[in-house]
Amino acid sequence: MKRHLKQIVKGLPTSDGAGVQLKRVIGQAQLSELDPFMLLDDFRNNDPKAYAAGFPPHPHRGFETVTYMLEGKMEHQDSAGNKGLLGSGGVQWMTAGAGILHSEMPKQTDGRLWGFQLWVNLPSHLKMTPPSYQDIQSDQIPEVVGKGSTVRVIAGQHAGVGGAAKTLTDVMYLDVHLDGGARVELDIPAGHNLVIFPYQGRVKPQTDDAADEWIDDGNAGVFAGDGGIALYARESARALVISGAPLNEPVARHGPFVMNTHDELVQAVEDYNAGKLAPNQWEFLRSHSA
Repeated sequence: MKRHLKQIVKGLPTSDGAGVQLKRVIGQAQLSELDPFMLLDDFRNNDPKAYAAGFPPHPHRGFETVTYMLEGKMEHQDSAGNKGLLGSGGVQWMTAGAGILHSEMPKQTDGRLWGFQLWVNLPSHLKMTPPSYQDIQSDQIPEVVGKGSTVRVIAGQHAGVGGAAKTLTDVMYLDVHLDGGARVELDIPAGHNLVIFPYQGRVKPQTDDAADEWIDDGNAGVFAGDGGIALYARESARALVISGAPLNEPVARHGPFVMNTHDELVQAVEDYNAGKLAPNQWEFLRSHSA
């Protein structure tokens, strides 16, 4: 079956961290998950009161977090000793694996803060892999420039160009910029689940399905079937194009933990409560206490 638009998901206003206002695309009632993706958030706000409290220290196990910043600055620190300043156009790709605590805090007191966070599940044999962290600055992300289009290749491949991030799962993460009237062809790997999220303007997927419709800013298009896809914009638009090979494994999820079984979830909670989820857990928490 050729790839076609299956569902349009409306971003759900909510808050996370210490009250950061955002829209949740994956990880809400309309789309609880899209294997291997567990969450996709869009946080954008001009009001410091809506983002200043940030995301204080919290734990993770069993998956990866990917933060992509469009505007503003966010500082990452974690219990493994990693620290990085995420600026406009940059990406932080953190593998929680066996366990890590981290914080992501705005480093600004005015202006717009705008970015996205994606959660990528890990297969069962990698859930307890040692945690790691990639700090990818904007100028490290390759761009493919076409006729009226620019594609930033964060992960995976586009037009033979490999992405900046090293990934443990088979995923593709593109940031597609289109001029008005422009069209771009995208090769989506066979078997991948695909979601397209316009964050500026609107795009129209062009597949073999004549019923394909426009996807507006703040909504996501979820696709079924297989094969590539083309995107068209009548006026200038930007969209995240994210795809991944499904793991087809059981998911047991609770708060900041994504495992395969209930017993593994219970163990993650017990390890955290005992201070054994991650090395230097208590030291990290003490150093970041108010």
